[in-house]
Amino acid sequence: MTHPVYPNLFSPLDLGFTQLKNRVLMGSMHTGLEEAEHGFERMVAYFCERARGGVGMIITGGIAPNLESSTSGAQLVNPDQARQHKEITDAVHGIDPEIKICMQILHQGALSKNEGLVAPSAVKSRISRITPNALDDAGIEKQLNDFVNCAQMAKLAGYDGVEVIGSAGYLLSTFLVKKTNLREDRWGGSYRNRMRFPLEVIKRIRAAVGNEFILIFRIPAMDMLEDGMSWDEIVTLAKEMEKVGITIISTHFCWHEAKIPTIATMVPRAAFTGVTGRLRKELSVPVITSNRINTPEVAEQVLLDGEADLISMARPMLADPDFVVKAYEGREGEINTCIACNQACLDHTFGRKEGVSCLVNPRACHETLLNYTPTQQPKRIAVIGAGPAGLAYCTVASQRGHQVTLYDGADRIGGQFNLAKRIPGKEEFYETLRYYQTMLKIGNVDVHLNTWVDKTLLEAQRFDEIIIATGITPRVPAIAGIDHPKVVNYIDVIEGRVEVGKRVAIIGAGGIGFDVAELISHKGVSPSMDKDVFAREWGIDFINHPRGGVTGVEPIIEKADRKIYLLQRKDSPVGRGLGLTTGWAHRISLNKRDVKMLNAVTYQQIDDLGLHILVNNQAQLLEVDTIIICAGQESNRSLFDRLEKEGYNVKIAGGAFKATELDAKAAINQASYLAAAV
Repeated sequence: MTHPVYPNLFSPLDLGFTQLKNRVLMGSMHTGLEEAEHGFERMVAYFCERARGGVGMIITGGIAPNLESSTSGAQLVNPDQARQHKEITDAVHGIDPEIKICMQILHQGALSKNEGLVAPSAVKSRISRITPNALDDAGIEKQLNDFVNCAQMAKLAGYDGVEVIGSAGYLLSTFLVKKTNLREDRWGGSYRNRMRFPLEVIKRIRAAVGNEFILIFRIPAMDMLEDGMSWDEIVTLAKEMEKVGITIISTHFCWHEAKIPTIATMVPRAAFTGVTGRLRKELSVPVITSNRINTPEVAEQVLLDGEADLISMARPMLADPDFVVKAYEGREGEINTCIACNQACLDHTFGRKEGVSCLVNPRACHETLLNYTPTQQPKRIAVIGAGPAGLAYCTVASQRGHQVTLYDGADRIGGQFNLAKRIPGKEEFYETLRYYQTMLKIGNVDVHLNTWVDKTLLEAQRFDEIIIATGITPRVPAIAGIDHPKVVNYIDVIEGRVEVGKRVAIIGAGGIGFDVAELISHKGVSPSMDKDVFAREWGIDFINHPRGGVTGVEPIIEKADRKIYLLQRKDSPVGRGLGLTTGWAHRISLNKRDVKMLNAVTYQQIDDLGLHILVNNQAQLLEVDTIIICAGQESNRSLFDRLEKEGYNVKIAGGAFKATELDAKAAINQASYLAAAV
């Protein structure tokens, strides 16, 4: 029966020898579970939770076909390893035999972090410290055989298919592009020769695994590289892939070393699906699109517009494993939307941090460690503070069956999220607030806004537990003249309560300082809300598709008529402490708006002339008319200290506990664990 709201999203897809039950697939993400202690047990729980959530197909994180292709050590090369992987496939198929699970074969090539790394030529990636070893003929034959062996082991392990990634700056894509393929033999030179290696990989895999095995090729549909692949080359490669037996083409955008954001929250939703749509018209096999598709409405529209046959949602499945079933059942308001912050997922992956997860869903990848089981002893709990920590605690505790009352002195829930949502490029925080508002209602949380809590109120209610989540107070630095009329705090600026002048100094270059600089340097529509504005600002030509989508395209920036200085005390580069996968984009964005970033700054005094500073011990006067203080924050824990001293059963979470930076990731994580244990 056709779904009344999402008829395309919930229609099956016939692949000839098998069928996908709907058009939603969970895209590949490397989570680190592959190498973690009890990793396969944890992967079983992780993938099974998404299978129960209703996806039509799952693609695993990248698995290497040999040692030289791997950074992490996650390989599939022999039957013993295949038996471990079979734990995953058996568990997923046991939940629903209709769900397909495919393994991604990832050969990192020049991006591998080991001394044996290989590539078509000895060309070092811009983001790597190691120059790869150029493959000789014997080496190329070995790599081809290893791809085939890995695919055979995946089939032995019970996978329904494999995805071969041929994009992102990994091995196969470096054969395709002239700047990384300097060879003059049959594997290099002309484009026909440069695409020989990827085609041979697919041709040999198909011959080895047979026709009734899903074979996906992830193609670099727009690599975002100067002098990258042309549109004709992309189409030619896709058509040749059809000829050698590919089942599905998956479009991918951007190499890791490209200087264009493609997955950050500043990117508009479904920004790249038009590229997929153009390629789809050239092919007869189904085509997957991806990147910043995070709601069922957007996914349905992409399919309706004929821009894809399948929608890949990777991080949205971290944020909410039940995304698909909630959409099917008309519970869209309950979807915990991915905000594309990258803070707990990609930043942890590429930073080699333990514990890849999700800012808005700490259970992601921790399904065996963090569970919200129904309580056997319901308690009356007071939560004081409706910011990220307080909202997370209320949601989990009420879900478990506790009776929760929430207090906040403001007139709305959200705390610092209400500031974040106003920053150009961070509008997705509106979705997080919508989610929490919905969950408070479902959990019957008794919400009291415009309410300041005191001892009398708490004594009257006789709560079993009291949770203090009162957040932070902005720090006021000790600078002579700090009380001058031209000095304002970041909250008043973001809320629009003060007028910002034409010449501005921002004291503090952490995340808040960058957000404020982004806000006051912008003019017009936020790029994250308009694909055309985004394309102009980042120099992308979606219409003509020059090489790489960017070659010869000059960015056109709309910026506010302001002179802005972004200042920090530390002598490290400004913005060094921002997220690994998004910080560079924020720095580029501000540079494009002519924001002057200064480090090693000592603040001397503020007066009618402006801000007097030392930069590397050299005196400067910044003749500014507005000085915005973004100098960190302090924990607002006075209520906790007072109640604890008086013997109340009280706990503390979020910024009130620790306020080194505004850290929603840590706040939600800590509060969720506390609520799971009460």
